[in-house]
Amino acid sequence: MKLKLIITIVFAASLSAFAQLPSGNLTSTNKKAIDLYKSALLSYDHFNDKKALENARKAIGKDSSFIEPYLLIANVYASQKRIDDAILMYKRAIQVNPRFSKTPYFVLGTLEFSRGNYKDALHHLEEYLLFSNINPNNADVAHKLVANCKFAIEAIKTPVPFKPVNMGPAINSPVNEYFPAVTADGKTFLYTRNNRTNTTHAQEDFLISEKGPNGNWKKARLIGNGINTEGNEGAPSLSADGQLLIFAACQENQSGSFGGQRKGIGSCDLFYTQKVGDRWTKVYNLGHTINTKMFESQPSFSADGKTLYFVSNRPGGVGKGDIYVSTLDEKGYWTEPRNIGTKVNTTEKEESVFIHPDGKTLYFSSNGHVGMGGLDIYVTRKGEDGKWSTPVNLGYPINTYGDENSLLVAASGDIAYFASSRKGGYGGLDMYHFELYDAVRPGKISYVKGKVYNANNKVPLSARFELIDLKTQKRAILSTSDKLTGEFLVTLPVGTSYALNVSKKGYLFYSEHYSLNELKDGVEPYFMDVPLQPIDTGNVVELKNVFFQTGKFDLKPTSKTELNKLVAFLKLNKTLKIELSGHTDNVGAKQMNQILSKNRAKAVFDYLVAGGIDPLRLTYKGYGDSKPKVSNDTDAKRAMNRRTEFKVVGL
Repeated sequence: MKLKLIITIVFAASLSAFAQLPSGNLTSTNKKAIDLYKSALLSYDHFNDKKALENARKAIGKDSSFIEPYLLIANVYASQKRIDDAILMYKRAIQVNPRFSKTPYFVLGTLEFSRGNYKDALHHLEEYLLFSNINPNNADVAHKLVANCKFAIEAIKTPVPFKPVNMGPAINSPVNEYFPAVTADGKTFLYTRNNRTNTTHAQEDFLISEKGPNGNWKKARLIGNGINTEGNEGAPSLSADGQLLIFAACQENQSGSFGGQRKGIGSCDLFYTQKVGDRWTKVYNLGHTINTKMFESQPSFSADGKTLYFVSNRPGGVGKGDIYVSTLDEKGYWTEPRNIGTKVNTTEKEESVFIHPDGKTLYFSSNGHVGMGGLDIYVTRKGEDGKWSTPVNLGYPINTYGDENSLLVAASGDIAYFASSRKGGYGGLDMYHFELYDAVRPGKISYVKGKVYNANNKVPLSARFELIDLKTQKRAILSTSDKLTGEFLVTLPVGTSYALNVSKKGYLFYSEHYSLNELKDGVEPYFMDVPLQPIDTGNVVELKNVFFQTGKFDLKPTSKTELNKLVAFLKLNKTLKIELSGHTDNVGAKQMNQILSKNRAKAVFDYLVAGGIDPLRLTYKGYGDSKPKVSNDTDAKRAMNRRTEFKVVGL
């Protein structure tokens, strides 16, 4: 619960208490004390706090058991955000007359909670709830705060591991830094800096840094022209490969422009830009499907390349700010955003959403779930049924009685980044990192990184990447290599096997197989280049995701994905003719290997014909162990020699 809300509650409760006190029912009979109190009230009504405090103190000096001046002084302190002074004065008022009113207990409890004085707050709030005829709205608030106090007291007894480390002067400065984003390989770090020039105008820009060969961050620099403006850019989200940036910008004038350069739809909109080589493209609005006339901000783009989470206060939500999700359809359009539901969203406020590259672990901030107070950080996980688990508070001291947000967890899952104004920094909010404890870490992932190029002349190529979950036969990742450099990065959540398919018009496709069924510590990334062969006679493609039972020629169901790609490829290239070939290792009789390899090639032939390919365009042949790729002297090498290929034999 934020301090602003606490103050609002205090005002409502305190003023209600004053309104219930007719001048004839005051708790003092001392005329001078009463006159001074009435003078203090009059000054308070005319916004003269200094005079109100002066006369209220004098009234107490005339009658130390006169409770109303104590309450007035406490109320003035609360309005001035002198919370510690207000707490002290409310305690003195209760000591003077414990049964005078129920309201001081409620107000005192809320203020103590806002300061993290959980035991005192719990005591006074529970005392308040023992009174009869209490305000239903206040009772509801009190019950929630009691639950928070009990949670916080236990959380402090069992603190979680937390040793934040300042990211240093290369990233931080005397002004505020916050809202981090990082690529899946952990080598590019992007964040927001508030270059505030005065107390009324904030000017937010993006800075970017790369990790040097020594593992340290290089001096951050402003991101390329066309993204930063004289207006505010904030809450960035980078795609896993760093090639797509989605961010929020808010209108600053009535013409509906963002920094004078971009037109918007609502108060805050989501925009995107793509990186081509070393430059960023023009910035585009994500459009009316995502953006409304209300507030859309704090995006998080999933590593699958097709899912966007963000925060909005659009009509029809659960609370004051909800988390929504939208996906890209097959034509590349965003689907209608869907509220992720009441398991996560509350009647209060959710923000700072972050979906980890595992695609299943969601971190967010909320002041609506039971917690330490203010905005706490929580984690929820998406099950196989697509439903989110009950959010778990990250615990103390990650969460405190203040606001915690802007959490980002690295793809590796062990390091988290966040913004804090704690002592020892460079000024304002600084960026920190810390080791995230095991219980709230995301699922393990790996990634594939490399370059796509023309196999003949080494020219970089922009190609389409699809990562298929072989267990579900569903596409897990969709991506594209850089248009200028051909570079790519594709994440691989562990726990399943994947078929990777790289394709580009005019070229033979490329396939690879990754088996990550076993969870392992420190899953190593894969580095590889992808040479795409132009469609030409004699060129050969190995079908790395066509599988058979050992010693048999029956196609496994997991072969379907790869073979369907081959069917689609042949239908796109209608005149192409290919030879299908089967190969074995040198284990067993040569004649048996020859028959097995031929039958396996025939099984692929039959699948393609059943898929609508003219059999006159296809031939098949078994080569047994006569054409090994490598020597057969180890199990791993023999596995490489057991393969199915196709060769272009006619255009």
